[in-house]
Order: sequence, then C-alpha cells, then structure tokens
Amino acid sequence: VQLQASGGGLVQAGESLRLSCVVSGRDVSKYTISWFRQVSGKEREFVAGITWSGGTTHSDYVKDRFTISRDSDKNTVYLSMNSLKPADTGIYYCATGGSALGSTWYISSYLAGYEYWGQGTQVTVSS
Repeated sequence: VQLQASGGGLVQAGESLRLSCVVSGRDVSKYTISWFRQVSGKEREFVAGITWSGGTTHSDYVKDRFTISRDSDKNTVYLSMNSLKPADTGIYYCATGGSALGSTWYISSYLAGYEYWGQGTQVTVSS
C-alpha cells in the first residue's frame, strides 16, 4: 500500500489549496483515509477523515474551512482548504488504516489507528 500526497505550496492568508492523496494497493471506497498535519514543534494531529461509506469527520480547528472528499474512480482523496491561516502551516500527511468495510462513521484521530502513511506535502501560509 502506498500513498502519495501532493498539492502543498506557499500561499497567503485567506487563500485556498487543495491537497491530493493518490492511493495504490488499497481501494479508497473500502477503507478509511485521513489527513493529519504536523506543525513545527508539535505532535502530528488529526485534520479530517473519510470512511469507506463516505462518512466524514473534521477536527474543530478546521471545521467550516477544510473539506475532505474522494474520487473513487481515481482512487484519490482530497483535502480542500479555504481561508487558510498562518497557523495551518505544516506538513500534511495522508494515511489509511483499519479493516476493509469497517465502521461507516467512526474515524480514529490517533496515529496508532493507521498502518500506512504518505510522505507528506508542505503547506506554508504567510501573513
């Protein structure tokens, strides 16, 4: 299983980015896929996740600004980020874990809940 994250870059506060996570070796329509981020000096934290059935969860600090979605035909999961803030600066990782066709609603926010991780993509938001 491999995950390839891309789409990061340097933007100004208030602008938007869309991250992509191309998954190989695992069908995104059968597994949970999530995004995490690591801000400098802090532990990696959960951002958003989508279950195999399309159920989504977004962390409180990105709710109403970020949206996770997927394209099953492309086996790709996206993270659309609007109204970006300097505090959103960090490395964004996609990850997958759990069993196929598991929970339709529960999405783990813990690192231990994910077996496979992408390499990360850098997002930098300037003020």
